[in-house]
Amino acid sequence: MTHPASQPNPQAMGAAAHGANDAADAANADARAPILATTAVTKTFPGVKALQRVDFRLFPGEIHTLMGQNGAGKSTLINVLTGVVAPDAGTIRLGGEVVAFASPQEAEAAGVRTLYQEVNLCPNLSVAENIFAGRHPRRFGAIDWPTIKRRAQAALARLDVSLDVTRSLDAYPIAVQQMVAIARALSVDARVLILDEPTSSLDDGEVSQLFKILRHLKQSGIAILFVTHFIEQTYAISDRITVMRNGEREGEYLARDLPADQLVAKMVGHERMSARLREAAHEGHASHEGHADQPVTLTAPATTQATKATQATQATQATQATQATQAAQAQATLATHPFIELQGVGRRGTLQPIDLDLQRGQILGLAGLLGSGRTETARLLFGADRTDSGVILIEGRAVKLRSPRDAVRHGIGYCAEDRKKEGIVAELSIRENILLALQARRGWWRKISRQRARELADLWIERLGIKAADAEQPIGLLSGGNQQKALLARWLATDPQLLILDEPTRGIDVAAKFDIMDRLLALCANGLSILFISSEISEVLRVSHRVAVLRDRRKIAEVAGKASNEDNIYRLIAGSGE
Repeated sequence: MTHPASQPNPQAMGAAAHGANDAADAANADARAPILATTAVTKTFPGVKALQRVDFRLFPGEIHTLMGQNGAGKSTLINVLTGVVAPDAGTIRLGGEVVAFASPQEAEAAGVRTLYQEVNLCPNLSVAENIFAGRHPRRFGAIDWPTIKRRAQAALARLDVSLDVTRSLDAYPIAVQQMVAIARALSVDARVLILDEPTSSLDDGEVSQLFKILRHLKQSGIAILFVTHFIEQTYAISDRITVMRNGEREGEYLARDLPADQLVAKMVGHERMSARLREAAHEGHASHEGHADQPVTLTAPATTQATKATQATQATQATQATQATQAAQAQATLATHPFIELQGVGRRGTLQPIDLDLQRGQILGLAGLLGSGRTETARLLFGADRTDSGVILIEGRAVKLRSPRDAVRHGIGYCAEDRKKEGIVAELSIRENILLALQARRGWWRKISRQRARELADLWIERLGIKAADAEQPIGLLSGGNQQKALLARWLATDPQLLILDEPTRGIDVAAKFDIMDRLLALCANGLSILFISSEISEVLRVSHRVAVLRDRRKIAEVAGKASNEDNIYRLIAGSGE
């Protein structure tokens, strides 16, 4: 079987993977009753409409992929289907009967099994014990180990997998552990199998093996709900696709009828792709250069507050005035030796080997959907995850970034994408948050004096325009935009050479977004190198000298100048512009 990563045309790949018979089965699925369905399901959490009147259906003997950006409602829908949370309104039907699962255990007993990204098994137990955990067959009151072993081997044989079932589960790689989890699900007569991001930690060969098993299960009549962010994998395995956006079902489609560029547009709500680009994408011969005359889109998000709109307009005008300067600076820096260079850097199951370089005083944008490899690249570069291939060069010299401490020592700072979980310490003051990285670099035994700490905190509060009563105010009381500025201050206080920013404007108002981006441009003009990651392509374009486009855990293109426009980048993300 040809693995999806090697196939350039997602639509052709999907058709080849399934064949004419499978496509016909999917097309005729409506003639059958769905095994699992929801009608007008709604779920609201405090301040968030997670699901809004969602209709969904899953048929026996099909693989149905759920697609959507982060926050689209995919996880909430799965949680509703499996009894993790109860819907506020709407109905769920299993086999035509209305059900209301009070817990995941009830869903499992009814034949709805879920496999999550992180294998939820006991690594210290044997393979056989994991398959029959909580359901050990007994003989004369004692656990019947020979029967457990025999039945475990039979369950794995159904998947064409042969293992020593007496070995500890943690002796096997993640891919094999997932096979064990599937075998456990099938051992209790699962009718519905839900797989939430099952391929995120698998390499190409392991993905191929998993897909082979899923197709076998599909042929046996099991309904499979598959959740992924990988576009090529979607077309390799799917009969049907449901797209979620902002808590709503955008639509349900046969995979063979939905071109990849339209899938991306529906996921991100990007409806501005020109008819000419769509036609070129379908023909498969569009090139970057063919659209170099198109202007860069620099439109700010809409806002209903007049003052914020005014600030945003002023920021836009200021940025447009600096574009010529940026272009000249980019040309000048390209002639110099890169400050940092990645040569074939990757990590098995996380990121395929990637080449990147970044000059001093330059902003390199990373564009791609969630799961494309953006955050994975950032974590490898910061030493949060270990690389297992390639080399990283700083000013022409190979370095080992085995930990964040190594990265900080080499002048690298990192603002993670989730500022509440991986950024701010809400209980600490603004001052304490700003000085965390600097204190860690100095060593905790070399305390920064309280007076010096106040001076530094006040300095960065003023420089970045952080709106706060004073530096002793708990950072958790600040707005999202001011929290983000405080995180920038934390790393700027260490005098970094490279700043990695992952979703630095997520969840903040439009005026704060433009303020932060303009301050980044000013920092860049003073020689700071920035790796800028954002789901908002317009933001990436607004600040970046060059843009690297990632898809399915690999870099697929790099664009600059007039070729850096939203239509072009969305085509590349969809796989129709390579």
